[in-house]
Amino acid sequence: MRYIQNPMLWAAAVIYFENEILPQIRMTEAANGGGRDWPMRREAWNNWTDALCKDGEISDWQYENWSQPLSCGD
Repeated sequence: MRYIQNPMLWAAAVIYFENEILPQIRMTEAANGGGRDWPMRREAWNNWTDALCKDGEISDWQYENWSQPLSCGD
């Protein structure tokens, strides 16, 4: 396990996701009929947090234990 000196916190990750990534997802949803695509949202969150972990922005523990934001469904 590696030590991350100043990891991104969950709340900051959610804010970034909802402001920077979710708008693109909403555009895709609108093009596909307008309904929320919960699996696409969850996959985007998972892919993004995976990238954060691989880039050393969050720890392995954070990646494995963070819940998904409400904007990704239940």
